[in-house]
Amino acid sequence: MPDQPQRAKTPSEATSAAVPRYMLDTYGDWAQNEGPPIHEAFAVHLPTAETAPWPRLGDGCAGAFINLKGRGDWMTIHLADIPPGGKTAPQRHIYDEVFFVLSGHGSTVVETAEGTKHTFEWGPRSLFAPPLNARYQIFNGSGREPARLSSTNDLGMMMNFFRNESFIFDNPAAFTEREGPAGFYSGEGELTSIRPGRNLWETNFVADLAGFEVMPWENRGAGSSNMQFLLTEGSIGAHISEMPVGTYKKAHRHEAGAHVLVMTGVGYSLLWFEGDADYMRIPWEFGWVFAPPANMFHQQFNTCDSPARYLAFLFGTKRYPVIEERRANSLVTRTDISIKEGGRQIEYADQDPRIHEMWLKDMRANGVPSRMGEYIEESETL
Repeated sequence: MPDQPQRAKTPSEATSAAVPRYMLDTYGDWAQNEGPPIHEAFAVHLPTAETAPWPRLGDGCAGAFINLKGRGDWMTIHLADIPPGGKTAPQRHIYDEVFFVLSGHGSTVVETAEGTKHTFEWGPRSLFAPPLNARYQIFNGSGREPARLSSTNDLGMMMNFFRNESFIFDNPAAFTEREGPAGFYSGEGELTSIRPGRNLWETNFVADLAGFEVMPWENRGAGSSNMQFLLTEGSIGAHISEMPVGTYKKAHRHEAGAHVLVMTGVGYSLLWFEGDADYMRIPWEFGWVFAPPANMFHQQFNTCDSPARYLAFLFGTKRYPVIEERRANSLVTRTDISIKEGGRQIEYADQDPRIHEMWLKDMRANGVPSRMGEYIEESETL
């Protein structure tokens, strides 16, 4: 007789796996195996965070992984240290990343799919992004000082989605549509103005974010100004916001994932959930970065005698929203519309009076006059 088909085993007859496979984190396991330290915290001071040798970056280079508590599902940060006169190994990969220079001076060479090479020089507070899967190499231009750069990227999401290291790092696919014109590698760009607060500068490289021109966005706070960036047609958006002397922003909230990095000035941020009795306070110093968890209000304050700027990274851009929060353009997703009108912002008139009193105390200690009188009644407080 021909062989009879075997009956499938029922769950009760099957033998349990020796090591159950569930709740796996491919990216987390990969990061552990790479070697550099992994920092898990609500906020991290990037210039002083501990690093260790990272062979993937190249001889003499070191790095670290920065996993902020409110980072959400989309992005995380890597640190890269390049020794004096050193360079990274050539890199290419199937994930987007945006570099911010924390210290040092150097250059980057980007090679397009057709073999064209673009070189640009960077320094502190430079911003740049290699096109997706384009080969690039980073050089430290100093023979005496190390250079430290941060990379905000979506590798975690991509690694957990594909679960294949070779696909990420050894993929021959070319994305020529991401490369952009040659001028984008020397700091040229194109401006698209959608509405106040939605002015988009498209480029691949910004030499100095501290001096880059910003445009008014009064709805977000007294004298507030802003500029958004689209780099290499990528999926990671960035923007800088500036607070004039004697002012602070309005509080707002949104979904998790925004990474906020202090860039210039002195001040602090307050964070709280609706109904909290007290505030979490993060003092400002260049290089501090935090990611507000989902629906946690946060508010930025300038307490010094010069304008203060911060840089924020978000997953999704105005051109390529990617996720629903970026795609929707309604009141419920607007961070410059009052919560009383269905938005996500707390107007000055509706904020806890303690907030303004706290700020005025710091201003007096720093000898800086307030310019908030036209927005908030200060006579009794002063």
